[in-house]
Formats: sequence, C-alpha cells, structure tokens
Amino acid sequence: MASKLSENGMAGFILANGALSGGGEEYKIRKKLIENNLIEAILVLPQDMFYTTNISVTLWILNKNKKTQSKTVGNETRKYRGREKEILFMDLRQMGEPFEKKFTQFSEADIKKVSSSFHQWQQVEIENIPEYCYAAKLEEIAAKDFSLVPSKYIEFVNRDENIDFDEKMTSLQSEFVDLLRAETQSKNDLLTVFKELGYEIK
Repeated sequence: MASKLSENGMAGFILANGALSGGGEEYKIRKKLIENNLIEAILVLPQDMFYTTNISVTLWILNKNKKTQSKTVGNETRKYRGREKEILFMDLRQMGEPFEKKFTQFSEADIKKVSSSFHQWQQVEIENIPEYCYAAKLEEIAAKDFSLVPSKYIEFVNRDENIDFDEKMTSLQSEFVDLLRAETQSKNDLLTVFKELGYEIK
C-alpha cells in the first residue's frame, strides 16, 4: 500500500493488534515503515466496532510527506510542522457509544475530538495526555524494539496511588464495626423470637 502512495499521499487501514508487535516478517515490515518515516499515527479502537469481529483493532495512518509544508484544506490553510521522526499514538478504547445494542460506534463528539487532536498535532507539538495520546520520537520507538503498541508509550493513570491508606482503612474499620453490630442485633432478635415461641435456643 505504501508503494502506491504519491509523494504527498496518505492512507489509513485497519489491522489486528498483533501487527503492532509481531515478529518475523511483520517485524521487518514494521521496522522499515518506521525508519522510512511513513507511519503518521497509530490509533487503537474500541471493541465491538465491526460486525465480523468483536476484538479491538488498530487504525494505521501512513503519510509519505511528513515534512514542514503548507496545505489548503477547504477554505483553511494549514501550516504543518516537520514530523519525520515522530509518531502519534492514540488510545480510543474508552470512547464510543452503543450501536444496535451489542456494537460500538464513535459519536460526533468523539470524531471531532480525535480529528482535532490529530490535526493539531500535525501543526504544533501537543501535550501528551494520559490514557489518550502520546507523541513518540523515533529514538523512543527504537528503544522499544520498534513496537507500536500504544500502551508502551501512553501513560496509564494509577488511580490507587493517591489513596490515603490509613484513611481508607479507618473508613473500612468503621463500616465493619457497624456491620458486626447489626449482625449481633439480628442474632439477638432471632433468639428472642424463638424463646417467646417456647423453643429457646441455648
């Protein structure tokens, strides 16, 4: 597909996630694409987006011209920065809305957010956002043996690390005290009922 692109051509295609880190011939092709600055972005998609499979797949965007340039898009002139040694990773697995009960589709807001982030990154350096996007340099990708798995680059937020352990345990202690008191009261009430019926439990 890359060989069919014009000098300013772009293409997008869907691949199984295994192609992001597979070995053998897949590794050689992936490494060559990266070293030749052909990969623009890697977007991992949510599950259940297709009728034929429920797995999460990846959208690869290729661009044969990632150099500094100006382009007219509709009535807008965009000034693109040089991105030859950079790839944008986006994790979109938490996005989407229900479609036909068991499928997922992107909402208009989702599409607008993703396209805006992508086009902004093409023009200026953007801030990396945990669990959403990361602009990786070629050196980083080479250091990870040319893996294109987004989770190797996009920061994951550990929501447990900011929990005050003592505060949490004190809260749990209080809850268990209340539960044990309620259990004791229920037990006593049950014993009283049997006693009043003449069947005292000793």
